[in-house]
Amino acid sequence: MTETAVARGTDGHARPGPRTTTTTTTAPAPRTPLRRGILIAVLAIALLAATLWSAGSGQLQIPPGEVWASILRALGVSDSPEVVPNADSALWTIRFPRVAMAILIGAALAVAGTVMQAVFANPLAEPGVVGVSSGAALGAAASIVLGWTAFGEWATAGAAFAAGLATTLIVYFASRAGGRTEVVTLVLTGIAINAFAAGVLALFTFLGDTQSREEIVFWQLGSLNGARWNEVVVMLPLIVAGVAISLVLGGKLDLFSLGERGARHLGVHVERVRIVSIVVVAVLTCAAVAFAGIIAFVGLIVPHLMRMVIGPAHRPLIVAGALGGALLLVLADLFARTAVPMADLPIGMLTSLVGGPFFFWLLRRTRKRSGGWG
Repeated sequence: MTETAVARGTDGHARPGPRTTTTTTTAPAPRTPLRRGILIAVLAIALLAATLWSAGSGQLQIPPGEVWASILRALGVSDSPEVVPNADSALWTIRFPRVAMAILIGAALAVAGTVMQAVFANPLAEPGVVGVSSGAALGAAASIVLGWTAFGEWATAGAAFAAGLATTLIVYFASRAGGRTEVVTLVLTGIAINAFAAGVLALFTFLGDTQSREEIVFWQLGSLNGARWNEVVVMLPLIVAGVAISLVLGGKLDLFSLGERGARHLGVHVERVRIVSIVVVAVLTCAAVAFAGIIAFVGLIVPHLMRMVIGPAHRPLIVAGALGGALLLVLADLFARTAVPMADLPIGMLTSLVGGPFFFWLLRRTRKRSGGWG
C-alpha cells in the first residue's frame, strides 16, 4: 500500500492535501517448481508404462502384468509361475536388453542436446554441430572397410566411439585461438569437419565391397536390433557419468544465457566449462551411437519441448530431458519393431521422419519470434 497526500499552496509551502491511496498488487508466484515436479512424475510413469508395453509387444505377445511378474521373479520377490510359455527367456534375452538400450540412448542424446544448446545459447543446436556423429560414422565405416572387425565383435563400436570423440576434440582445438573459443568459429569449424568426414565416408563407401556398403548404410540408419546385456553394461557407466556431470554443470550452464561476458563477471570459468561440456556431449553421443548407429533429432526435439514446458533452468531440464528422451526412443523402437510384420524398421529413419518436420517448424517459430534473421 502506497500513500500520496501532499499539496502545495500559493506560498510554495507544502500543505496537507487530500489523501489518495493506490493499492499495488503483487503477481502470484510462478508455479514453475510445481510444473516441473508434475512433468517429471508424468514422464517417469509414462516411461515405466511404455517399458512394460514395449517389452511385451512383438511376435510373442506378453501381457504387461506378466512382464511385471517376470521382473519380480528375477528379483526374487515373487515365485509365481509363467503364464506365457518361454516368456522369461524372451524377455531377459531379447526384449529387456533392447528396451534398456533404448532408455540409455534416448536419455544420453537428450541430455547431450540440452548441454549443447546451453553452451551455444541456441535452441537449434544439437550434438552433430561439433562433428561427433559424422566422426562416429567415419570410424564405423573405416572399421568395416579396413577389416578391423576381425579384431572382435566390438571393433566397429570401439572405432565409432574413438573417432567421434577424436573428431569433437579436433573441432574444439582447431577453433581455439588466443586461449579462448568463439561460438561462431566453433560452429564453422564443425561444419568444415563434418563436410570433410562426409567426403571420407563417401570414399570408404566407394572402396568397400557390396557387403561393406550395405553394413555402412545400415549402420548409418540406426537400429537397436540385436541389443545384448554386455553392450548395455558398457554403455551404462559412460552415460550415467555424463548425465551426472551435466547435472553438476547445470548451475553454470544457466549463467551462459547471460552471454560470455556476463558469465565471466559472475565467476564462471567459461572456457573450462565449455570444454568439459563439449567432452561430456561427445562421450554421451559416442556411447549412444557406437552400438546403435546414427539416431538423429532426439537431441534437438526433446530439450526444446521440455524447455517449452518447464523453462530454461538446466538441472530440472536435464532430468526431464533424460526421461523424455528415453520415453521417445522406447516408443520409437516399439513402432520400429511392430509397424511392419516380420520386419524391423531402422529407428534412425523414424526419428528423422519425425524430427525433420519438427525442425522446420522450430525454424519458422524462431524466425517469427525474432522478427527475421536480418
